Amino acid sequence: MAKIAIIGAGFAGHTAAMYLGDALGKDHEITVINKHEDFVFIPSLVWVGVDQMNLKKVHFPLQPVYDRFRVHFVKGSVTAINPDGQYIDADLPDGSHLRTDYDYLVIAPGPHLNFAGTPGLGPEHGTTYSICNIPHALEARDHYLKAVARMEKGENQRIVIGTGHPLSACQGAAFEYITNIHHDLRRRNLRDRADLVWLSNEPELGDFGVRGVKTIFKKRVVSGADFIGAIFRENGIRWEIQKGVTGVEPGVIHWENYDGHTGDTPYDFAMLIPQFTGVHFNFVGDNGADRSEALTLPNRFIRVDGIYGLDYPTLAANPDAWPSAYQNPTYTNIFAPGIAFAPPGPISRPHTTPSGLSITAMPPRTGMVSGIMGRLVAKNIIDLIRKGHITHHERMSEMAAACIASMGNSMFDGSAATIMLYPVVPDPRRYPNEEGRDLFVTHMEAGLAGAWMKRLIHTTFMYKFHGYPGWRVIPE
Repeated sequence: MAKIAIIGAGFAGHTAAMYLGDALGKDHEITVINKHEDFVFIPSLVWVGVDQMNLKKVHFPLQPVYDRFRVHFVKGSVTAINPDGQYIDADLPDGSHLRTDYDYLVIAPGPHLNFAGTPGLGPEHGTTYSICNIPHALEARDHYLKAVARMEKGENQRIVIGTGHPLSACQGAAFEYITNIHHDLRRRNLRDRADLVWLSNEPELGDFGVRGVKTIFKKRVVSGADFIGAIFRENGIRWEIQKGVTGVEPGVIHWENYDGHTGDTPYDFAMLIPQFTGVHFNFVGDNGADRSEALTLPNRFIRVDGIYGLDYPTLAANPDAWPSAYQNPTYTNIFAPGIAFAPPGPISRPHTTPSGLSITAMPPRTGMVSGIMGRLVAKNIIDLIRKGHITHHERMSEMAAACIASMGNSMFDGSAATIMLYPVVPDPRRYPNEEGRDLFVTHMEAGLAGAWMKRLIHTTFMYKFHGYPGWRVIPE
């Protein structure tokens, strides 16, 4: 009987657990260790953060799902991983400790939110807010509603949304938040009292950390900068890009731009996405040896089967540098799908200022792509147990992703920006004349239909993640 341990129950970890439990739960031991007892549908926290969705609709308890899939669930915080002895140590809520043995390990805890990387950033030690988890989304909602109350009294408010670190990712989530705020304020007849400002580390508007998006519209090439710029101009949203936030004080955001100039952006309410790093675990081998170097990069993301250390031009020309199995090369029974894996570098072109500050939009690895990787890793573990070798491979340079960015969740006057991207990482060898992407598949569109599709995705994915009948038919 094989023992499989999974750390984390987000998109990647939960997807892996469901596929593993469905295939192996009767005959093998599968354990999920997660800090929280609920699954959280993170993409819909944007609606919670503007008070447009009840919190009950974005999370559910994991235990009943895992009971059906014959998966053992542990609520706890992993403290150490011994890859030589093949066991995990975790602290439990009652103060006790648990040691879990494994033959195969899936590391998928999501990101560490590195608010400390930007002085003054974040809800705990600063005056900006976040929508990256439930407590943060609720706090952002409460402070946003305070700004709304001030506007209702006749005050004007400057609302700044974007990225809070020169190396932040997840610009898409911030884009959804600012457009949903616009829609909510328009609904409240308060839009004229808010100055909405987009503040981002992107090299150009609409880059989103994926080297931008281009598509064919009415026989001409349209860029993400054209598309997002049109949305912002139509909705009266100002933008400041090519800026890395270096610090925050009450009412003012400090930044350095591409040219090395420093400046400030004032705010009354701000939601800024922090830098994501890998979750810190102690990787301790036999005799107390530190195994971190074999398992992680300095940013704590897990080393997998990518090619590391390439300069950007070489990486951009070689899509095969991206991992295909999300398997650690030293400890081949350890996998890291989703945001836990260490990318070989950025997708977007990096930039270093004259002062030496790197302002680089980092690769997004959440949502749909995380689910795909979670399924792939589960299939390969099933292969290893049944066949002795893996058969499933899919790089982000072979992977399609759909992003539906809500711009108001109303089914009557809402909207969404629908972006289909293929492949996620450009492949200049396959599409040399299209900047690395298939422009027939890659697509951008905005409108009410997207709002319906966004709600449909929320409903169907929540159904899937509950493991209800037919869940496998719903794609990741």
